[in-house]
Amino acid sequence: MSAEPQPPLSAADAGVSPSLPAGSAAEVLLVFLRLGLSSFGGPIAHIGYFRDEFVVRRRWLDEQAFVDLVALCQFLPGPASSQVGFSIGLMHAGYWGALAAWIGFTLPSAVALVIFAYGVGALTGLAVTGLLHGLKLVAVAIVAQAVWGMARTLCPDRQRASIAALAALIILLSGSAAAQIGSIVLGALAGLWLCGGEPPAVTGHMTMPVSRAVGVVALALYGVLLVGLPILQNLSGSPAVALFDGFYRSGALVFGGGHVVLPLLREAFVPPGWVTDDAFLAGYGAAQAVPGPLFTFAAYLGAVVKISPHGIPGAVLGLFGIFIPGILVLLGTLPFWDDFRKRAGAQAVMRGVNAAVVGLLGAALYNPVWTSTVKTSADFAVALAGFVLLAAWRAPPLIVVVLGACAGVALALTGW
Repeated sequence: MSAEPQPPLSAADAGVSPSLPAGSAAEVLLVFLRLGLSSFGGPIAHIGYFRDEFVVRRRWLDEQAFVDLVALCQFLPGPASSQVGFSIGLMHAGYWGALAAWIGFTLPSAVALVIFAYGVGALTGLAVTGLLHGLKLVAVAIVAQAVWGMARTLCPDRQRASIAALAALIILLSGSAAAQIGSIVLGALAGLWLCGGEPPAVTGHMTMPVSRAVGVVALALYGVLLVGLPILQNLSGSPAVALFDGFYRSGALVFGGGHVVLPLLREAFVPPGWVTDDAFLAGYGAAQAVPGPLFTFAAYLGAVVKISPHGIPGAVLGLFGIFIPGILVLLGTLPFWDDFRKRAGAQAVMRGVNAAVVGLLGAALYNPVWTSTVKTSADFAVALAGFVLLAAWRAPPLIVVVLGACAGVALALTGW
């Protein structure tokens, strides 16, 4: 009597890592380039696209490995969806595959925003002024929706709501970069004290083709650049180093999603006079209309910044500066993540950090996003309509951007 056929063993069941490189970098580049051209909707939507493409259709990794990977990237500072894509490329085709995944997913939106930067600078007139104002009103709606959604998810109890409120007060009363970093550190300490009652939600096992030696080097380089770039800038006085430091520091301290980069980048670029508030918020609004990661907003800033380098070199410097810290901390954490994530204290710290991030973004919603944009009842009406479309009707951000831009032009031409 023959035995009944058995289902094939998963990679984890067979004792084989599901993340051993098995493909080519060219294949990874083509797949991620298509995703970079079509992935609208922000980081949560991006993760959905990745699951459909790599778990369901191509089966480059199984469901459990994907869930573990997403958990890791949401835990770390940096752009979560880009880190997930980088890791999938790493698992499928090694380090060249990781680079191909990042380039393919990032390049389309970066090119689009650089084109926008040049186009805005070449246009003048009342209609253009209204267009830029409409994009700023879209930024109000999008940041408000981000605060609303993140608060519901990351501050579901009074402890985390209090951490968020305290972090917002610190930012609003101070407004300095040191206050932003301090609020995140305070959130971590408060989370360890107040948010340790929940058991760690740990499932499965995840491995990556990254050695512990590589991980240690990556983490060391992450810290050296974070501390050393401001020192180097003070010693050299180089505007290029100052620009790279502004992008790097912003990318290194972003917890909780791409929208949180807004207050960090503004603090780095607007007070020194490198970019005006109007140009900053107009570019941020335009970034909602393109597919791919929101961090490509750095390409726009690098192109329009008043110090040298700007234009194409500044855009390239901005992209590398803002993405490198997230990649370094990801490579540094991958070899140790499976053990670290099982610690209850680590998860308590991250609950507090995430709550502080909500407060940080809430403070940014008020200043500068609201105070520099909403001046009249008509402005409020446009921002409110955008928020309702995003939060209640689940309208695609691209549609909201187009409607907001049209409303801004209409307000300018009618004199409202």
